[in-house]
Amino acid sequence: MPTMRRLCLPLSVVLLCGFVRPQQLLLPGSCNFEMGTCGYISDPNYGRWSMNEEGHLITVDSIYLEDQEQAILVSPVLDQRDWSCVRLVYQITGRGSLQLHLRPDSDNFDYRLWTANKSSDSWLIASVDLPNTTIPYQILLEGQPEKGSENSVAIFEIHIVPGYCIECNFEEHHLCGYSNSWNPNVNWYVGGSVARESNLLENHTSNNQRGHYMYADSVYAKQFQEVAKLTSPMTTVPMEGCLSFYYLQDQERGNIFSVFTRDQLGHYEEIWRPEVYTTADWTLVSVDIKAPHPLEVVFEVAFNSARGGYVAIDDISFSPVFCHTDTEPTFDPTIANCDFENGLCLYYQERAESKAWSVISVKPNAYRIGDHTTGTGSFLLANTRFTSRPGYVGRLHGPFLFGNHKYCLRFYYMLHGFRKVDNALVLYIYDENNVAQEKVWSLTDISHAVWTEVEITYMKPMLTKIVFVSICKNFWECGLIAIDDITVSLGDCQMTAATLPFQCNFESGVCGYIQDKKGDQADWLRVQGHTPTSYTGPRGDHTTGVGYFMYIEASLMRPGDRAQLLTSDLRGSSTLQCLVFFYHMYGSGTGILSVYLRHGSKEKDTLLWRRRGEQSVSWMRAMVDYHCDVQHQIIFEAIRGPSLRSDIAIDDILFKRGPCEDSSDITPYSGSSEYFNEIEN
Repeated sequence: MPTMRRLCLPLSVVLLCGFVRPQQLLLPGSCNFEMGTCGYISDPNYGRWSMNEEGHLITVDSIYLEDQEQAILVSPVLDQRDWSCVRLVYQITGRGSLQLHLRPDSDNFDYRLWTANKSSDSWLIASVDLPNTTIPYQILLEGQPEKGSENSVAIFEIHIVPGYCIECNFEEHHLCGYSNSWNPNVNWYVGGSVARESNLLENHTSNNQRGHYMYADSVYAKQFQEVAKLTSPMTTVPMEGCLSFYYLQDQERGNIFSVFTRDQLGHYEEIWRPEVYTTADWTLVSVDIKAPHPLEVVFEVAFNSARGGYVAIDDISFSPVFCHTDTEPTFDPTIANCDFENGLCLYYQERAESKAWSVISVKPNAYRIGDHTTGTGSFLLANTRFTSRPGYVGRLHGPFLFGNHKYCLRFYYMLHGFRKVDNALVLYIYDENNVAQEKVWSLTDISHAVWTEVEITYMKPMLTKIVFVSICKNFWECGLIAIDDITVSLGDCQMTAATLPFQCNFESGVCGYIQDKKGDQADWLRVQGHTPTSYTGPRGDHTTGVGYFMYIEASLMRPGDRAQLLTSDLRGSSTLQCLVFFYHMYGSGTGILSVYLRHGSKEKDTLLWRRRGEQSVSWMRAMVDYHCDVQHQIIFEAIRGPSLRSDIAIDDILFKRGPCEDSSDITPYSGSSEYFNEIEN
């Protein structure tokens, strides 16, 4: 047997600096903290990272943070345009966390790519992909040890190398962040480094007897189907292309070798297994993978006995070009998206002579809710009462979507006047022959007058389409059913609903927003459901219909009292920024909602946007362009009106690069109108 060393979890990282081969190219931003910090500096607005007196590492200790909660280490500005990989050697002692953020030069916000919060007694390695970009950026490392003694975060080395983190030739002792799932009897080992016996061939990379590779051997297997697993680092950004590796396999029927992908939810998908069970030489394998969401690649060997032979792998590489010409190009499921602002998109009704669905718009009013998209746009309505028929069957067909993909379907529905919900709205998956394959959802509740979100994850092997069906047998029992904002994305809904750092829907908290305790007389409240006072406030949030939003409760304030909600500090950008949010101003005594820009304690806040008085019973969208190239805050200020019917709410705040695609917003509107309750076809 060759000389080998055991690889197990937790992986004890042998320090990178002594084992990087001379030809290993390190890109700008790499640092081993031997002679200094390589241009990395501590953000002065937070605690400080400190160099160890003996060099080699940089730390943040809870004892020295004083009143700060975290310390942020900022890299020099990097202009690496090709795909690269950050390999980070770190250790968390006690309780705390370490996060890696990407700071693009043109954005207000930083993008979190990776986080860790598990303590260890040894150095650990993390691998984080940095996708190709034309925009200069900085890397931020945020260490946050919890209060108390013996809590600290340390970084030993930062190496940035060309290529993808999933790639590895196993020549460095850090093994590119690949990890073995420990099994008492069978595991993956590192082979090579000295002349070996003839039962294993030479390493593929260097084609000599001194290279390294990974292998799993059955010699200690004691039970049937004992499994050894070698797992790649988790991808951190979307990627797709050709995964290649070399393998050796011995013992026909003595072992089962497979390659899987595993997502963050723990779902496995087999992507390859060999057609032959014994190879006489290193054999190249190329398999296409698509990773729209984070996943790991798992190399798994199951042994049937101690005579099950071995499997070896080497030279794992990745290319953004698919390796097989017959691989289906990446399918864009957004062809099934529709907000009905410009008609039915690619949806159609089954028979032209029996159209039960109509595109409807509702002008801002105090009685009937408008669309979900903007509050002033269009949505789809079944049973519009514009037909003399006693009932209807309405089928709305979507465009075809390719099979063998996992899809996340989201849409919103709203009810008016239903006494029964049986068959009021049902969702089917149809095949290309117009045969229903599965009923994936049906309406079960009778919540009225609020847009409610539905999300469904599904996967079928064949070409399919979604079909919305609404059936009304008795015209007077059916009421109105509306749908809006249909979206389809790849992946499981649980993985596609992550909140980005530049948006807040208040579902998990207030996202770092701050109550002004000095300049106002009341606070914004985070609540779920309808507000307590009748004829004011929303019936539910804008995000899901059953989630959280922020609002002022007029019954707890006096006329003229104000409440201010401030963002955390925004960095500032040389480019135009777009602020999007939804607001709700319903009630005969509604006051004023304003948005201000604050960029200095001595300067007067700048008014960006304002609405006064009752606007609509709907959630309304606001879009505001602004520019500020210094650190600043955005302030949402609500002023209570003259009566208790003066609740004001906000939800779904989003910052993005400007200009806003449609910054016209709605015309300022207050009080009664001749257009109240008017419906347009």
